[in-house]
Amino acid sequence: MKYCIFILFVAAVITPSASDYSHIFGERCSKQDPNVDACLLRSFNNVLNYLKSGAPELGLDESDEIVIDELSIALGGGPDGYRASFKDIHATGVNNMSITNVRSDLETHQFQLTLFGPHISAKARYRSSGVLLLVRASGGGDYWGEYDGVKAKVYFRGVPYTRKGRTYLKLQQLKLDFSVKDIQMGVENLDHSSTVLQAALNLFINTNAQELLKEMKPELKRDLAEKMSRFLDRILAKIPYDEWISDEDEEEEEEEEE
Repeated sequence: MKYCIFILFVAAVITPSASDYSHIFGERCSKQDPNVDACLLRSFNNVLNYLKSGAPELGLDESDEIVIDELSIALGGGPDGYRASFKDIHATGVNNMSITNVRSDLETHQFQLTLFGPHISAKARYRSSGVLLLVRASGGGDYWGEYDGVKAKVYFRGVPYTRKGRTYLKLQQLKLDFSVKDIQMGVENLDHSSTVLQAALNLFINTNAQELLKEMKPELKRDLAEKMSRFLDRILAKIPYDEWISDEDEEEEEEEEE
């Protein structure tokens, strides 16, 4: 689900080179434009749509999936507290994500993106230990999740620097948060488990889906922020900041070109 945040974020930061990347952004935005955020919204969504088919020139393959190595949750304390881990998590559906709002402060190089995805699916290997619903729930199996109405906010700030006469941004800070309107999830193919226990687990999981997601959030946010930061740093190092943000207004640029 965070992957949606990851792709959108990537889209927002990829800056078009006038010669090589202008076709990706569609337009360059002016700092002097009072509606610069609306311009950035169009540009970032253009990039997002372009990335859905892959961008070999940026070293990006076509993908509708993000993989997270492992997440874990803990409910209750003591030796019998319920603990579960989710490994090899594959989340799909990010190609349906879009950026719905952009807020920027170009003087301080800060950007906040609001992202929305109608549906994200996830699968993982599941393993648990401890007691749940007065029943020992130790074992493993397959986890599945269906997330509807995924909304995310990604904030990042960069620091400008000059290289070979061009202005670039280096990522200084990145934060993200997200929410999900409706969640359905469960476990299946449990090892050494009865159908009664599996039904009880799935009832508990779906009844407490939002609370379980809340337990997963800290690790999810940390993992996704690290992935996005590495990716964004690499992209920002390739494409000059002054190729997607202009200090001049459009009319002045057009007059100079004439």
